[in-house]
Formats: sequence, structure tokens, C-alpha cells
Amino acid sequence: MTKLSGPMVAPANGQAPDSAVILLHGYGSDGNDLIGLASHWQHLLPGALFISPNAPQPVGQFSAGFQWFPIDWDPSADRLANRQTGVVTARPVLEEFLNDLWSQTGILPERTILGGFSQGAMMALHTGLALPKSQQLMGVIGVSGAFLPPEQFGSDALAKPPVCLVHGDMDEVVDPNHSADADRILRDEKFDVHYHVSRGVGHGIAPDGLDFMTNFISAVSQK
Repeated sequence: MTKLSGPMVAPANGQAPDSAVILLHGYGSDGNDLIGLASHWQHLLPGALFISPNAPQPVGQFSAGFQWFPIDWDPSADRLANRQTGVVTARPVLEEFLNDLWSQTGILPERTILGGFSQGAMMALHTGLALPKSQQLMGVIGVSGAFLPPEQFGSDALAKPPVCLVHGDMDEVVDPNHSADADRILRDEKFDVHYHVSRGVGHGIAPDGLDFMTNFISAVSQK
């Protein structure tokens, strides 16, 4: 199985890491796209190791970026079906990455935040909510993404970490209604959901969205 790797930022306090923030980039990008977020959050988690792994697959000959899964997995299927197939297929490599991180550093799942943007948000939400109770994360963040439920979603055996959803209402790439649907579905399942809509914002992270995520991290890191 492919081993994930990418840019890292060491703990701000200079000590061995006691927590981790994993940031998953979007389709066609790479880990450098999100690792800069570390500078916004290191003061909240001074002992955190920040990692933004490159997705496992190159996009193709016309791009130097990576993908978690192909956007046209099955040309005969609709976009949602392709995404569902994609996250289920890609999840094992991300789970292996998390398990390797925890075993090699001693960082606990409950001291780990998993976040992502766009296709990376789909991976973060799907994988973070597919973990067993024993591996419940500190929090899961999905920006400009969609929630594609794992097979056993709703089971008492799965973890229920706090979830942060952020989406621009003018997003032309991933329908903002996907985050609204995720908010409704997760609240119905009694998740602790923090949901923010950035007004007049397209497919990106606006200052108000960044502030909302920062407040979420501050809240979950103090529990």
C-alpha cells in the first residue's frame, strides 16, 4: 500500500509532539497548499505536529498535483456515486497513515485533528467518522466538501468526534448544499457540529471561515 508523506511543521514549543493536526489538500493540489495553516493554529496547540500529506495518486500528465481519488471514477455513474466509491477506496491508505503516526509518535487519536479542503474534506469527514470509538479524534474539519457516510454510519461502534463544517455560499466547484446536508445528517445522529457559511465566497477559505475554524480548534483542544 502507498505510504503517505508531505510537508510537516514541528511543534512550536520545540518538544516532542503531544498532538497532531493532519490537513488533506484538494484535487490536483499537494500538501504545500494547506501546511501554511499551521502558523494560524500553533499558538492553540504549541505541542502539535502539523502534517499535510500528498494524496496517493498523481492527477495525470497535465498536472503536477495529486488526487485522493479520480473525479471520473466511473463515467456512467453520477458525481455523488463516484465520490462515494472514491472515499471508500482511498480510506485504507489514510487509516494506515494515521495508525503509523500514532504508533511511531505516541500521539493519541483523541489528540489528533483531521481536516481537509474540497476532496480532502470529503476524505477527512468520511475517514474521521469511520474510525472506531477507541480511536475517536479530537475533531474533524471539512471545508468546501461533502459528507459521504461510511458503511456503518449510525452504529454505536463508531466514533462521534466534534465536527466543523465551513463552506462558501458561492462555491462553484462543490455545491454548498452538501455541507448544509452534512450539518443536518450529523445533528440528527447527535454529533457536536459547528457549521459556518461564508457569504459571497467561492471555492476557498475566507478570513471568517478561518476564524471559525480557529475557534473550533480552540474549543476542542481545551476539552
